[in-house]
Amino acid sequence: MRSLRLSKNWLYLPLIGMAIFYLIPMYVMIITGFKAFDEISLKTMWDLPRGIAFDNYMEAFAKLSPSLWNSFLMVIPAALISSALGSLNGFVLAKWKFRGADVIFPFILFGMFIPYQSILIPLVQFMNAAGITGLPGLAMAHIIYGIPITTLTFRNYYASLPQELLEAAKIDGASMLGIYRYILLPISLPSFVVVLIWQFTSAWNDFLFAVVLTSNTDWPITVALNNMAGSQIIAWNVQMAGSLLAALPTLLVYIFLGRYFLRGLLAGSLKG
Repeated sequence: MRSLRLSKNWLYLPLIGMAIFYLIPMYVMIITGFKAFDEISLKTMWDLPRGIAFDNYMEAFAKLSPSLWNSFLMVIPAALISSALGSLNGFVLAKWKFRGADVIFPFILFGMFIPYQSILIPLVQFMNAAGITGLPGLAMAHIIYGIPITTLTFRNYYASLPQELLEAAKIDGASMLGIYRYILLPISLPSFVVVLIWQFTSAWNDFLFAVVLTSNTDWPITVALNNMAGSQIIAWNVQMAGSLLAALPTLLVYIFLGRYFLRGLLAGSLKG
């Protein structure tokens, strides 16, 4: 028993080492954000700042705040709408059997494997022809691209629920829409947490769609952060401060909702 406990303790060593290796860039980013411009060099990259000052973060926030708001305006509706559509699709494909369902579902999943680059030109042409530009067009792109993963998540979750639950509701006179609204939707919180966090992170970190579909007046924060670097001299302290500000929303989401994300995964939402 004691040897088994010691062997388990040894497993923590590589995990701690990998965690440290993963957090090294975060360490450099944070300490550089607090340094003055004359402290920035490769030789002093690992050194702590001489003093704690928030000037770099204030300057970065002043430059990025409009784009930060743009990101929230785009990400929140994109995550909510794609999650709602995925929930409806998953319910229909899991519990409402119809002819062709086994063909439609693989075609929906095929959208998960289409690279962004392969559909970029037709996407831009379609958005321009439809007159959907700026943040609405970017949000629509993420809604459509998010439907496959949200559909898969909800479909697998609903498929794991006992069929007797639906049969009992049908006997009580509930329609298919009533079953979804009053029975399945209230117990779908684990899957909603999974897909909302996934979609929020995916849309927030996107750069390719954002740089192509938006202009400088409605840039999300990823594009604004890239363009904050000058063409001649880069203020790395301000750039690193801006990088932390850009990463902070997704970081907070995983800090406060990470355990619910794991619970949603363990609830069967991503089982095959």
